[in-house]
Amino acid sequence: MGEFIISRARRRKWILWFVPERHEETFYLLFRNPVAIAGLVIVIAWIVVAVFAYRIATFPEDATGTTRLERRFQPPSLAHPFGTDGLGRDVFSRVTVGSRVSITSGLVPILISLLIGVPLGAVAGFWGGRLEVLIMRTADLLLSLPNLVLAIAIGAVLGPSLQNAMLAVIVVWWPTYTRVIHGQTLTLKQQNFVEAARGMGLSDWGIVWQHILPNCSSTLIVMFTMDLGFGILTMASLGFVGVGAQPPSAEWGLAVSIGRANLPTWWWTSFFPGLAIFSIVMAFNMLGDALRDALDPRRRR
Repeated sequence: MGEFIISRARRRKWILWFVPERHEETFYLLFRNPVAIAGLVIVIAWIVVAVFAYRIATFPEDATGTTRLERRFQPPSLAHPFGTDGLGRDVFSRVTVGSRVSITSGLVPILISLLIGVPLGAVAGFWGGRLEVLIMRTADLLLSLPNLVLAIAIGAVLGPSLQNAMLAVIVVWWPTYTRVIHGQTLTLKQQNFVEAARGMGLSDWGIVWQHILPNCSSTLIVMFTMDLGFGILTMASLGFVGVGAQPPSAEWGLAVSIGRANLPTWWWTSFFPGLAIFSIVMAFNMLGDALRDALDPRRRR
């Protein structure tokens, strides 16, 4: 079959007027994909919950060190939709307020990893030499170890805390972006448009920032979207094993870890924080898959 082409008039029925014309087809394909819509709705819903957490939570003080032993281990009810935990704290309120911690702690390390890894990969790929060897061998060393195991080790050495866990994720994640951008830069710098830009007097830095990196943007968008889910899952895993967030934080991984001692009798103490982790990680993966399909021209045939 020939290339998948959509008329502008047809796209305009689906795309908001402020979308740039060069991105119309991508947005059309994205918003025609029910998987993308489902993922986007879930992500937006959790972001809204995180922003307005203290207004949505029925007992926001339960997300801190407050204890209410007189109502411990109450099952889900109208008063407590997700039940209460072993200290009498409302699980719904802790999951709601914990969304701020979990989403932020997953987003920030991945964003910083991107800001570190992308420039290093571009520099290594474009200029080469000893700098390339130093950057890429360091990245290869970190990539040779399982991400989660290395993050746990770093977190244990630095000491259990949310900040140290985020630092551990940054250390293990930036090489992924460096490796991908390095490979793409090696390919792109051989293209004719780079020679044309150099012939027009553009500096090497100008070529990298104006031509090389923009041509890597589709890959970076998909990677970043999917990595947000993995970042939240990794931070939850670090909290679960005890090297991430510490009590009385309402972080989801820590909540699952504390609640596992109550299984299966008081299942809700772990189930609902675990369901929150599952839903947002799944949503980011769904959105990332849809973005990959919309941005890859080969999938439009």
